[in-house]
Amino acid sequence: MATRGHRGKPAAGYSRMLRVNQVLRQVLAEEIERLRDADERLARVTITEVDVAGDLSLATIYVDSLSQDQADALEDRRVHLQKTISRQVTLKRTPKLRFAVDPSIVAGARIDELLRKAHEDDDQ
Repeated sequence: MATRGHRGKPAAGYSRMLRVNQVLRQVLAEEIERLRDADERLARVTITEVDVAGDLSLATIYVDSLSQDQADALEDRRVHLQKTISRQVTLKRTPKLRFAVDPSIVAGARIDELLRKAHEDDDQ
């Protein structure tokens, strides 16, 4: 049975991609921190995870929440963030960035909601 890696993908090359994911997460988090002074829409953006495709063509950046304002701000700064990665990280190619809400945060919020509702039903 093959070992599964990040997000259910095969673990082949997993440690390398894990390192790439971690480095990109750190670089992006630091740059977004710097950009917060110039763009208040980024004030509450927190990167939870980065998932880079094996061919480095695309990186999905998972954030804890993503309002329309935050999505617009991230899209406005996408090219700048890609250039930052290109300057700071040596990769075969710089991935195109895509932003999405972290599904684990959404699932956790849904579980909290169900537990709260079950507790309220028990009290009645």
